[in-house]
Amino acid sequence: MFPSRSLGMIFVVLWAYGTQAQVSAPSSISLPGKGLAGHDFLYAGESRDRKVFLIRRGKIDWNYDDPQGKGEISDAVLLSSGNLLIAHQYGVKLISPEKKILWSYDPPAGHEVHTAVPIGASHVLYIQNGDPSALLRVVNTNTGAVEKELTLAVKHPVHVHTQFRHARLTVQGTLLVAHMDLNKVVEYDAGGNELWSFPATSPWGVSPLENGNVLITDRVGVREVTRRGDTVWSFTPAEAPEYHFTSLQQAWRLPNGNTVINNWVNEWSKNYATAGPHTIQAIEVTPEKEVVWALREWDPPTNLGPSTTLQFLDQPSAPEAVHFGEIQ
Repeated sequence: MFPSRSLGMIFVVLWAYGTQAQVSAPSSISLPGKGLAGHDFLYAGESRDRKVFLIRRGKIDWNYDDPQGKGEISDAVLLSSGNLLIAHQYGVKLISPEKKILWSYDPPAGHEVHTAVPIGASHVLYIQNGDPSALLRVVNTNTGAVEKELTLAVKHPVHVHTQFRHARLTVQGTLLVAHMDLNKVVEYDAGGNELWSFPATSPWGVSPLENGNVLITDRVGVREVTRRGDTVWSFTPAEAPEYHFTSLQQAWRLPNGNTVINNWVNEWSKNYATAGPHTIQAIEVTPEKEVVWALREWDPPTNLGPSTTLQFLDQPSAPEAVHFGEIQ
């Protein structure tokens, strides 16, 4: 992932972008819910290996392993067709259920891609971190043509790794972007115009909600905010002290109104061997913040590794059924 001489520095940087760790009970704590059987879901994490798992009925139903690839998987989306879209730091790939690469993109040296979103059956939107600026692109995966390209501002051009992680499209055809190094979340239209913004501390994840609000994960915790800027719901690790958190990544609002929050642990940390298995990978909390499901799967044969992104599959969905302006 990184040159060996910079491992220590990068660990400190990454730690700064995660939620502060808290001391908690050991991994022997009894977890609520049904573990792997609690939900059907897609799972991927930033780790030494590029692995994606599809969990159905409490078992690993399918997995993808990319030992020849580079970088860490930062984003993963399962399309209704069964194809899988992943952003793995130094590339983007669209993969069939038979694990055939249908389309791929490798950014130039010194650039990184940590988020990718499918649009329909033939377009992919991704953000390419870079110097002097980042690029938002929409590519036609059938022709390879770049059909839209916008420039996104960054605060630290030379710190490419820490510019962006996740972005998500809204039903209105706009894009919510977590600007990590600018400490804010921004909504852009298809012309690159800023429509709305909200301050956040090194935001990592952002997703639109059906009620029009926005769910943001940053170093502080998780907040649901209105377009007026009011916080109507929030969660911090301190509200679940019995669980071991290291770095919150993203949050998802389920159809039942509960919120799932995942937690990443750094495999490059010198404390990983002892601290890693004690951390939870995800929790589900009710609106009243009662923990009703927690995931901690570190033991073979179901060791899922660190958690960076999930996609819940309990109900049929088509995440590609979105548009960005006129592109759909």
